[in-house]
Amino acid sequence: MTESNKTTHFGYQQIPESEKAARVRAVFDSVVNRYDLMNDLMSLGIHRLWKMEAINLAGVGPGQRVLDLAAGTGDLSLGFAKQVGATGLVIASDINAAMLQYGRNRLTNQGIVGNIAYVQADAECLPFANEQFDCVTIGFGLRNLTHKERAIESILGVLRPGGCLLVLEFSRPIYAPLRWAYDLYSFQVLPRLGGFIAGDVDSYRYLAESIRVHPDQETLKGLMEQAGFERCEYFNLTGGIVAIHRGYKS
Repeated sequence: MTESNKTTHFGYQQIPESEKAARVRAVFDSVVNRYDLMNDLMSLGIHRLWKMEAINLAGVGPGQRVLDLAAGTGDLSLGFAKQVGATGLVIASDINAAMLQYGRNRLTNQGIVGNIAYVQADAECLPFANEQFDCVTIGFGLRNLTHKERAIESILGVLRPGGCLLVLEFSRPIYAPLRWAYDLYSFQVLPRLGGFIAGDVDSYRYLAESIRVHPDQETLKGLMEQAGFERCEYFNLTGGIVAIHRGYKS
């Protein structure tokens, strides 16, 4: 199959690889102004605890450099900016210009300036020199990428030796009853909530579908190991609805 004929997942649909980035961008353009509100409503606020745990597991300290991919409205970037302090640096990066600008305005309005910069970039082909960062994070963004393996390899390149990759992402619930309840919520409640609050049923249907076609915990751990990460492990949160994967560059 030629490059032009390759297909990939967009939720449950198969579409040409060349179309995915634009379609994902359209999803987030549609929901940007209601993104934070929807996150609070659809997770009952628990997403804030997931992000706090990711920041804790990253273990970054004063003076370090952090790259926050798929930074969105800036929750992780905000937390890391506080961790690295005035002598450190956080680069908040997102491929979606509208999300990145929203996040920049939000953090600037909270006084988070001086140790944070903003870069619109594709995680599959990062525009940074090798060995620039002590930690790279990607929160709820990996599943939206066309080539996850390329992104993981690109991240490995920009990490310093001993640096850490942290992936915060929806995953596979580890208990059968929870999977049943989660499926019911995802496909029946979530799209209706998206329609009512954000005026966009289709984007939140895509959200539910994209989670189901994303690699499960063990598969994602394997992808990180294949890319060259060492000491890879994952931490299930809320019964595996979300997982944090962590790996290190040798």
